[in-house]
Amino acid sequence: MTETTAAPPNASGTSSGAVIRTVTADDVKAALAAGFADFKAAPMFGLFFSAIYMLGGMSLYFGLLSAGQLVWFIFIAAGFPIIAPFAAVGLYEVSRRRETGEPLHWGPVLGALRGRGDGQLPVMAVLVLIVFGFWVILARGIFAIFLGRSGIGTETLGILLSLDGLAMLVVGTLIGGALAFALFAVTLVSLPMLLDREVDFVTAIITSLSVVRENLQPMLYWAVLIVGLLVIGMIPLFIGLLVVLPVLGHATWHIYRRTVSFP
Repeated sequence: MTETTAAPPNASGTSSGAVIRTVTADDVKAALAAGFADFKAAPMFGLFFSAIYMLGGMSLYFGLLSAGQLVWFIFIAAGFPIIAPFAAVGLYEVSRRRETGEPLHWGPVLGALRGRGDGQLPVMAVLVLIVFGFWVILARGIFAIFLGRSGIGTETLGILLSLDGLAMLVVGTLIGGALAFALFAVTLVSLPMLLDREVDFVTAIITSLSVVRENLQPMLYWAVLIVGLLVIGMIPLFIGLLVVLPVLGHATWHIYRRTVSFP
């Protein structure tokens, strides 16, 4: 790893002190291994947060199935990687405490969802939810353009293999992927940084974008790993997320620690 540039000034006009490091794919692999080690060391926290995520996905699946609207589950599930970073905030705190040697207790870990009490992390949560809602609206528009005359119901799953259906999936994947990567770039470092340091969310976002810009290739590699592992974890009724989500959450903390330093 090499240090390349300092993060821009924060809103108050003082430097955040953050220095962006250049990393490689080997650093990404090392962060993933460290994330798995964190999960093994304190599995109860990871299983708790991932169980909530998993049960939410299963509830959506069976709810839409009973309503005869199962096709919408495809679009909603495609947006799950968008909200995954915020779902892992508690896991960042677990990794931070293991790193500093602080005791692991439920109170501080659950309290991490509020951030440092300055309102910055909740603002990021609202941003993530807005983007997720925008994706759902956008997905409905894409569906209407390509398959609007076909109707929406359980039987719609079959027409996804038609030419119009395949075209919709290609366009939806490209648009959804671009949206997901944009949010990935915004939240990659900003969420753990807001938990770790007293900075405003604008500074955290700029730092996160700087990390992705300076390390585009390894961060693309990390993004592909995240999507691939989340998809694998979601296939068997989200059960695989019990392990996948905690490991990715812990690993994201280690990505942050490897890409950003504070003199």
